[in-house]
This record gives sequence, structure tokens and C-alpha cells, in this order.
Amino acid sequence: MQCPKCNSDMEKVSFAAYELDRCTACKGLWFDMLQHEDLKKISGSETIDIGDPEEGKKYNEKLTVMCPKCHIPMVKMVDHNQPHIWYETCHTCFGVFFDAGEFRDYKEDSMLDYFKDLFAKERK
Repeated sequence: MQCPKCNSDMEKVSFAAYELDRCTACKGLWFDMLQHEDLKKISGSETIDIGDPEEGKKYNEKLTVMCPKCHIPMVKMVDHNQPHIWYETCHTCFGVFFDAGEFRDYKEDSMLDYFKDLFAKERK
């Protein structure tokens, strides 16, 4: 599988009983249907997100992101509880892609997130 953001190879990563894909270059994460929600509830799962959040933010501006499984354009999403988190999802296979650092942030809901949300720009 190729990374939907930088087109590099993806590697398999396991945590608990889950297997997902991580980009070997930009360190973005591909979750199959609902894996990100399940892993959010499991203590320590943030360790799979080893990428630099600042590097991950560079890929937020990519206009078209193709699903690495279905090869169709993905839908740009904003997390309802943390609007500063931007990710992509496929409306066909329901896979989700988080840029480096976004899954770690997605797992946390802290006072710092409140301030990040105040200054979050609108996603286009």
C-alpha cells in the first residue's frame, strides 16, 4: 500500500489485536474501518504514532487525497470534539488517515486542546 499523502510505502504496525499501516516516510497512519475509535480507548495505543506533528501539518494543505485501498478521493474531515484535528476518510471502505501526530492528539482531550481549537482555522 502507498501513503495517500506522500506516496511512500506503508508498513504494517500492530498494537493489541489491531494491525494498521504507517507510512515509512511521513509517518502518517491508515486505520481500517473504526480501528481509530477502538484504539482511542486502549491505553498506550498512542505509541504507534511516532511521527513529528509539525511534519504532519505540512500535508494538511494537500488538495486531493486518494484512498490507498479504493483509489478514490477521500473526504476531508474535522474532528467534532477537537476541530484543530484534520483527517481524511473514505466513504467507500470507511478507512481513516491521520497525519503524523494527529492520532496522539486525537487520543488526548486536554486544556491545551481548548486553546488549539480557539485558533484553528477553517478546513477547506
